[in-house]
Amino acid sequence: MQILDTEYKEWLFELKSKIRSSQIKAAVAVNAALINFYWELGKMIAEKQETATWGNKLIEQLSLDLKEEFPTMTGFSSRNLKYCRSFYNFYKDTIVQQAVAQLKNTNDPFGQQAVAQLQNIPIVKSQQAVDQLNAELLTQIPWGHHIYIFTKSENVEQAQFYIQQTIENAWSRDTLALQIKSQLFARQGKSITNFKYTLPEPLSDLAQQTLKDPYVFDFVAMTPKMKERDLEKQLVTQISKFLLELGKGFAFVGQQYPLEIGEKEYFLDLLFYHIKLKCYVVIELKNTAFIPEYTGKMNFYLSAVDTLLKQEDDKPTIGILLCRDKNNIEAEFALRDINKPIGISEFSFTEILPEELKSSLPTIEEIEKELQNRIDTTDE
Repeated sequence: MQILDTEYKEWLFELKSKIRSSQIKAAVAVNAALINFYWELGKMIAEKQETATWGNKLIEQLSLDLKEEFPTMTGFSSRNLKYCRSFYNFYKDTIVQQAVAQLKNTNDPFGQQAVAQLQNIPIVKSQQAVDQLNAELLTQIPWGHHIYIFTKSENVEQAQFYIQQTIENAWSRDTLALQIKSQLFARQGKSITNFKYTLPEPLSDLAQQTLKDPYVFDFVAMTPKMKERDLEKQLVTQISKFLLELGKGFAFVGQQYPLEIGEKEYFLDLLFYHIKLKCYVVIELKNTAFIPEYTGKMNFYLSAVDTLLKQEDDKPTIGILLCRDKNNIEAEFALRDINKPIGISEFSFTEILPEELKSSLPTIEEIEKELQNRIDTTDE
């Protein structure tokens, strides 16, 4: 007999929630154990290779022996063992320096002895990265993500950025790969803005870090003759990819959003609301190089949104001018006496070749045919 009363349903809902929570905690614990295991494995391999004369033969032999002893376990391929070693070598100096800082605060003579030993290890990572990175943070993302991060990052600070972004945004491995390929670390917070003078702290710093320069719209394909409205349409059509490039917190409100001012109607290219900043964001697209006049018009739009749309608990509306090109000095001068918060960034997208130019270029099939002919000629 099926139980259908409300009390049972509420109790069942609570039970299901606890089971799901337990599953998540178990998955996190398993991942943490795996990352810690790979760290220790990489440490043992790295230290042994420093003292032994076996060289790279160690990893090849170790892989065979471990797979024979533990046939049901994965992760013992020679390639993954090399990744474990690289993982340890990439982060070890940062983790060691943190241990030194912690042990210095103890009166334990054994702790002081450990400090003396640890300080003999050369430290090459930036202090900023040391302050931010810790072993616990490393256990919060999957191993596959780690491989992509430490093999593609130039230093620990850059790796730290991608680890935190992955945790905060719950990026899949494919999304992480896309963000690293587009050099998000180098673009984040680089927009020319007047936020320092138009927004209170810490909102100004948070807003600055929200913007990028340049924005990369690789999912958009345009010919040089296409207009700004065509770009808008493609961005809205690909809204999920557009929001991913904009970053976490942007909620789409409308395209060509109408505002009635003085019996005349004006249209905003794109209007968003930023959940974290708690403000409206107006984005104007300019398929040309930046000119100072754009800031005056944006200032006008922001005043209108603050008057017509902004609620009492909303923060000041922010404007983002996206242009094909800009001169940074010119952009800074254009923002100096503007009293509304505006950021100016460049954007890029995939350009389609004109048909007349396409016809003059060889196709993939023609290139492959020519290569095959050369191979056949060489074989003769």
